[in-house]
Amino acid sequence: MASQWHSLVSQKIFLARNLLGQLEHSDTVPTKEALLQGSIELGLRARKLTLVMIARVYQHKHSQPDDLEALDELIGTHSPEMTELEQLASDGRSWWSHLEQLERHQGNPPVTRKTVSNENVIAVAADTGPDRSKQALETTLGAMKHFIDILEDRHSEW
Repeated sequence: MASQWHSLVSQKIFLARNLLGQLEHSDTVPTKEALLQGSIELGLRARKLTLVMIARVYQHKHSQPDDLEALDELIGTHSPEMTELEQLASDGRSWWSHLEQLERHQGNPPVTRKTVSNENVIAVAADTGPDRSKQALETTLGAMKHFIDILEDRHSEW
């Protein structure tokens, strides 16, 4: 059963990477933005499906946890997967955290910027949001793929 879920998560990651690969060939800003946001959404879907995949590994055949807390209630904190996911969630540079930042960024309207004039110029760094570069997204997707491959190997039936 986990193998089917592994295939589904892998498919989402593959499609996200495919969209990123098309960034170089896109000519317009709206097309580039659509490819970026589409890739991010597929990555977010893959992350959510990873939680379902883990629930299925632990024989929760009809559960669809939306977050780590829901998964924790299903399988408990002593499982290796929960330990790994909690470590990823607490590490601000992990693929899990990067996707969390992207989800917050993509799920909110853009920050309103004040117009600049001589009267209101203050030397403060502006919040630019999470790294949405092709390289950062490819790194995140690659790390997620590595995680689910290890999970699949750990629980595959022989």
